Amino acid sequence: MHEEIIMAGFGGQGVIFMGKFLAYLGMRKGNQVTYLPSYGAEVRGGTANCTVIISSEEIASPLSSCPYTAIVMNKPSLDKFEPRIKKDGLLILNSSLINRDPDRDDLKIIKVPATEIAMNLGNSRVANMVALGAYIIQKKVVPLKTVLDHLQDVLPKRAHHLLEINKEALREGAKIK
Repeated sequence: MHEEIIMAGFGGQGVIFMGKFLAYLGMRKGNQVTYLPSYGAEVRGGTANCTVIISSEEIASPLSSCPYTAIVMNKPSLDKFEPRIKKDGLLILNSSLINRDPDRDDLKIIKVPATEIAMNLGNSRVANMVALGAYIIQKKVVPLKTVLDHLQDVLPKRAHHLLEINKEALREGAKIK
C-alpha cells in the first residue's frame, strides 16, 4: 500500500489538522508515514496545504509532486493542485466553495458540499472532517470506525467539546460516494 495525498485550502479550514490526523491514523495502523505542512504568509485566510504519504514500505521522500489524491477546499487550491494529480487519481473537492468543474477527465472526482453540510450540522469549521470522511470511504486507508475512535487522540483537549460534531461530520462525509 502506498498513498500520497495533498490537502489544500485557505488558513482556518483545517487542512493542516486533516493531514496531521491522517498521518496519525496511518501510524496507528503500523504504516510508514510522512507529514509535510505548508503555510502561506498569513495564518488565517492565507493558503495552507499539507502532503501526507502513508506506505507499507519505507518512504524515500516526504515530497509528492504528483499525488494519487487531492482534497481541495477552495478554488485557488483546485487551480493549483488539479494539474498535479496522477492520471486515474482521486480529486475530492468542496463543492460549496468551488464554482467550477475540474478541467481533467482522467480523474475520479467526488464533489462534496463540505461547507454546506458542516453549516447544517451547526459549525462551518467541521467542513474538513466532512471532506476527510468522504476520503476515508473512497480510499479505505483506515476504517471509519478507527477514525472515529481516535479523533480524541489528536483533537486538542480544549476542543474536546467538539468531538461529537466532528464525528458526525466524518459520518456525513462518509455517506458521499
